[in-house]
Amino acid sequence: MTFDRAAFIKTNTHLALVPLRPDIKLHLAEEATGLWQKTQDELHAVNLPLPYWAFAWPGGQALARYIQDHQTLVAGKRVLDLGSGSGLLAIAAAKAGAAHVEANDIDPLAMDAISMNAVANSADIHLLSEDVVGCDQHWDVVLAGDIAYEPGMAERFILWLEQLANKGTRVLIGDPGRTYLPRDRLHSLAHYEVPVSKCLEDCETKMTDVWRFKDAM
Repeated sequence: MTFDRAAFIKTNTHLALVPLRPDIKLHLAEEATGLWQKTQDELHAVNLPLPYWAFAWPGGQALARYIQDHQTLVAGKRVLDLGSGSGLLAIAAAKAGAAHVEANDIDPLAMDAISMNAVANSADIHLLSEDVVGCDQHWDVVLAGDIAYEPGMAERFILWLEQLANKGTRVLIGDPGRTYLPRDRLHSLAHYEVPVSKCLEDCETKMTDVWRFKDAM
């Protein structure tokens, strides 16, 4: 029997408003571990990625709010949402008037979630499912939320994003100061107190910054 990703997402999430962007609604889950186990059971697979697509992570929320507060940063621009997850940043960019928005994620479930969330918000978003790290498709702006959870992933993303920034691409990173975020190479543009899920962060709010590479300022 073919696994129906859209049906799985609808069954295991509910449409909810994003706390820091209540004008945006996403298909969100209540907790991560059970959903992760359900995903592996349904697909008869192990070692699948965590369901990042099912949550409004603090870095994404902060950066989405920053975009709302500074819409000219993306208005009329070609924008990439790297590691998009739920599509929150892509939707935020579209709502702020970006000319062309691409949401990138290599998780097929995330791709379906992004598509469903885009429809729920009447946002025009193009899906990009291949690994784009190392590429330069002449984006004006690259948005990256919560990319510093794991050392290998963080190092790979940061190296490439810094290269893009040094070539003139506007790179904005939303992150609450995770262990693998190289804060010595970054400058904080703004910080927000972000409501978060206790099952993910073991707290109710997280102070979260929007960052930009120092040398690209």
